[in-house]
Amino acid sequence: MAVFGKILGSAAGLAIGGPLGAIAGLALGHFMDTHSPRPYVPPSIESRHGPRERSKAEVQAAFAVAFVTLAAKLSKADGQVTRDEVDVLKRIFSIPASASREIGAIFDSAKADAAGFEPYARQIAVIVRGDTAMLEHVLAGLAQIAAADGSYHTAERNFIQGVAREFGFSPEQCRRIEQTYIPTAVAEAVDPYEILGVSRDATDEEIRKSYRGIIMDFHPDRLESKGLPEEFRELGARKTAEASEAYDRIKKERNLS
Repeated sequence: MAVFGKILGSAAGLAIGGPLGAIAGLALGHFMDTHSPRPYVPPSIESRHGPRERSKAEVQAAFAVAFVTLAAKLSKADGQVTRDEVDVLKRIFSIPASASREIGAIFDSAKADAAGFEPYARQIAVIVRGDTAMLEHVLAGLAQIAAADGSYHTAERNFIQGVAREFGFSPEQCRRIEQTYIPTAVAEAVDPYEILGVSRDATDEEIRKSYRGIIMDFHPDRLESKGLPEEFRELGARKTAEASEAYDRIKKERNLS
């Protein structure tokens, strides 16, 4: 993902503004202080807090900073950061060796504790304009990290559910996302209607419309056009596969062609 090589030391990371821009600036300051003889003084970002149209590069940068920040805080939720969790983060984003120190600076700046994740979650929701597909990908990635050590701790579940609330997801929607990306997180099978986000008394056309909407929203080309990192296409593929399976189950149940 090219954006990782540009977050620190470029305008993209600092143009984000708000708490995400602040943590990018803090990480950049630490990185520059340790690799440059001249101390780094971050520019003011107060004038850039207001909502505005974001470029694709800014959306990518904001998404990356938000995800790494939330992942760092999640990793502290159960009291310790494990190698498995860090490895999953690196795999999801395919972090190049050339950017590992920069990403480490963001991670270290954010992982002081698990508290205080709310402003970062709220800001990314505003930046992507409440795009549920992108927000679900954030939760999907966090779920992958939470399950990296083979267990899904209560503290990790509470953290992810808290982020989901900030994103505007209902408890039921969060439960469905957990089931999709952590199959062992919820014991009982998820209802196919719940997967498609429709009720059991929905019409055949309403079901088709919901299914087609999911396939469209999570299509790789659509995700790329939104500025979502290419490494998240695998998670999008999992989402569409689940939706297709659910739709097939409903078609059989209703004898649809």
